[in-house]
Amino acid sequence: MNLYFTGLSIQAATPAEQQAARILSDEIRERTDMTPSINSLTVPCVVFSETENLPDRDSFRASLIERELTIETKGIRGFLYGIGLFLRKSVFIGEEHRLIEDISGDYTPDKSIRGHQTGYRPTANSYEAWDLEGFRRYYLDMMYFGANTVEHIPYERGVSNRNALMRYDELDFLAATAAQADELDLNISLWHPNAEKDLSEAVANRETVFKKTPRIDFFFPPGSDPGDLAPEELFRRLEAFEPLLKRYHPKAGVWPSAQQPHHFPDWGERFLAELEKQPDCIDGIITGPNHAYRLEALRRKVPMRYPIRFYPDITHNLRCEYPVHFERDDWHYALSTVNGRESINPRPTEYAALHRLTAPYLIGSVSYSEGINDDVNKAVWSALDFAPETPVREILEDYARLFFPGADIQKAVDAIFGLEKNWEGSPENNPQIEGTLRLLRKLAEETPSLLGKWRFLSLLFRAVCDAFARRKILFENELLRKAKRQIDAGQLSQAKKTLLTPVTASVASLREEIDSLAESLFRLIGLQLSTEKYHASGWERGAILNIIDLPITDLPWLLNRFAASEDKSEADATAFMRRCIHRNDVDRDEVYYSVALHGLLQTGVTQEPEFYMDFQGDRPNVNDGSLPVCLQKLYDHVSFRAKTGGLTADCDYALTVTYKNSPDAETRDHTVSVNGHVLWQGAQFGGETDVRFTQDMMPEGFIAVKYPLPKEYIENGCAELLITEPRSGFEIAEFRITKSTDKDC
Repeated sequence: MNLYFTGLSIQAATPAEQQAARILSDEIRERTDMTPSINSLTVPCVVFSETENLPDRDSFRASLIERELTIETKGIRGFLYGIGLFLRKSVFIGEEHRLIEDISGDYTPDKSIRGHQTGYRPTANSYEAWDLEGFRRYYLDMMYFGANTVEHIPYERGVSNRNALMRYDELDFLAATAAQADELDLNISLWHPNAEKDLSEAVANRETVFKKTPRIDFFFPPGSDPGDLAPEELFRRLEAFEPLLKRYHPKAGVWPSAQQPHHFPDWGERFLAELEKQPDCIDGIITGPNHAYRLEALRRKVPMRYPIRFYPDITHNLRCEYPVHFERDDWHYALSTVNGRESINPRPTEYAALHRLTAPYLIGSVSYSEGINDDVNKAVWSALDFAPETPVREILEDYARLFFPGADIQKAVDAIFGLEKNWEGSPENNPQIEGTLRLLRKLAEETPSLLGKWRFLSLLFRAVCDAFARRKILFENELLRKAKRQIDAGQLSQAKKTLLTPVTASVASLREEIDSLAESLFRLIGLQLSTEKYHASGWERGAILNIIDLPITDLPWLLNRFAASEDKSEADATAFMRRCIHRNDVDRDEVYYSVALHGLLQTGVTQEPEFYMDFQGDRPNVNDGSLPVCLQKLYDHVSFRAKTGGLTADCDYALTVTYKNSPDAETRDHTVSVNGHVLWQGAQFGGETDVRFTQDMMPEGFIAVKYPLPKEYIENGCAELLITEPRSGFEIAEFRITKSTDKDC
């Protein structure tokens, strides 16, 4: 269906209808040359009509008869959902408006809680640079995809912690943004951690917040992250907070999270014991990062009177609850280094899969968000919370029509999907990366106005970062291949000169473009892509410019090894550098495995769930040239398994494991076994430190530990490795199984 309008009038009577009419008129004026009239006799028109004949404030009805669209609902919230649907299905060109389909129907959301965190605090990557109008604009954008809740963050410790970008006191601004949300009938949730040691201080701080904030619908005190209270103390505080909250906000609910402090191993069981008492001081439970139980288990254990709200982390890429490719955690180390934990990260298909997995257990969700880097993900998640059967492509088409007026919608959608595909596999082997960049450049060429829109520029910025990583790794790996041949030939000076070759113009131009786009994004939306220039709170908080130039190949490490060989004789230096370039080489009947280089799939088994990938590549103080790329990923868990074959029968071997060297005197049950035969059981690591390898081939903080592996333990050339430590776990980067002697092998 293609329904064309030229000119547009809006009909509205009640205050809520007139408010909706003004908002729609402003939206159309922003997108077109039209200035819609309100309550004139001009037709065609949009009619806003308040009614009580709908289930709730979140439901609305749209009726299109000929060229008149009527939107019915109980108040401004429903009207905004209707406006969002109208805008998402509209194409505006000049003075012409085209509705792409008949949107008539009754609309009721699937989930009752649908929202995102918008915390005005110094750790966010953009929110704290905004004024009130910036928040109002973002509130509307989120509501157009069905959000009904925003989550704010008051003083975390009862005092202001403003940075250079924050023009307002946090509590004053919370009150103002809450009032603004209230005008749109948007629920306010408060994330308020238990940072105070003293209960009376905690109560006083919360009363200040409750009293000053004009609207609160949900109060969210996390169990941890941050917070370190025992469950009994947490519930004691909730009993004190709840009547105080109700005094100022009678309809507000208390929703603590089942997030477990690490130093309470039995926290989950004690939390459930408190819930079994059926306390009246809480209304529901939240689950999120550092959860005490996986979602399915939590729902089984929590009494049914308490619904569960999700706190999904859709803003982070690594060292988080749902890292890129969370089911296998195989994001390539080069892309991980260049983009970091909090880059522009549209992951529409992956988060749609996560939504399908989690939705049956939940009443709804309010996502963990630190800014606008996850903007696409917010739209996808809200749309699925409202209507879970909506195809992901349709959601992205709506996103493009809403935010990229005049652009080729299908190209824009393909570009967003392309950014997600950019992160598949090694950038060397992924031509999709260059194709995505070309597509976005083509869109900008066809519709130059896109270059003034922060959402488009953020996608372009990500595409340029990915292409930079690809071109840089291709360039440097070619230099490495040449330099290694020269080192093998004993030509050390030539090899070093090769490694110092300046980057090509193709790589350098992308690097310059990254700086230029970062400046534009800061100007347009306050995105803080640098700690020094744009006031990001830290390199891990989306400060891409702090990490973009960190090593993504072994080229800097090899230069570092050249520096380490300077005081050696020529013969010793040559031997040393040959050892370095062959660091990971093994014979055909031996095994080398690196978490970073090979990924978890190559272990041949599915690791136990709840493991954590402690990525090192985007850490400026670690990835400083002293870290080979094979050590950039550390697998962190209480167990690690791997299966391998191809070993020679009747030959003794040695197993060498590289751990992160984090001494723990309390460890008593570190166990290493092969095919069920125990190689070590006892204090941390055990075995024998490979001193020479540790000193020459690894930076500070890593240790190589060797365990004898007798031939009697190997089964027809096969070995199944199992490492466990049930109390505090361990971090492993690599292992090798090598022959202990050439005799009789």
